[in-house]
Amino acid sequence: MTGFSNLFPRSSFVGFDHLFNELEWTAKHANDHYPPHNIIKTGESDYLIELAIAGFSQDEINVEVKDRTLTVTGEHKSKGREFIHRGISTKKFKRTFRLSEHVNVHGADIQDGILAIELQYVIPEEMRPRKINIGQTRNQNDNTHSSSKQLLNESN
Repeated sequence: MTGFSNLFPRSSFVGFDHLFNELEWTAKHANDHYPPHNIIKTGESDYLIELAIAGFSQDEINVEVKDRTLTVTGEHKSKGREFIHRGISTKKFKRTFRLSEHVNVHGADIQDGILAIELQYVIPEEMRPRKINIGQTRNQNDNTHSSSKQLLNESN
């Protein structure tokens, strides 16, 4: 990431280490193309990652989430067959996806040579929009203000 480092030197930004780390991680994994995959938005906050894993069985695939990184690994177990032509790749792979802070993995399934991983973006309760009731500007325990209400159009 020399070009990026020259364009945006870390010494000019304080407190953005996590952002630079994410960008460096992305650049490092930019050429990961195997196995081929789709990322699909299936709803307002639902996503699906599909990986083409033809030739792999369920016990040869591992899906793990750790430190906001979804890792899918596959290692084919040889069945001792003699191939005249091998066009379906069963090479060992490790495919990683960085997940947003509030993305949860809900499950995975294999069907017709496609591994489907269900994801959902879950907004924490404290970050969700909430209705503010008009006329309740202070806490019940706050006794620093007088109990009489002040009106905006009240003249002194």
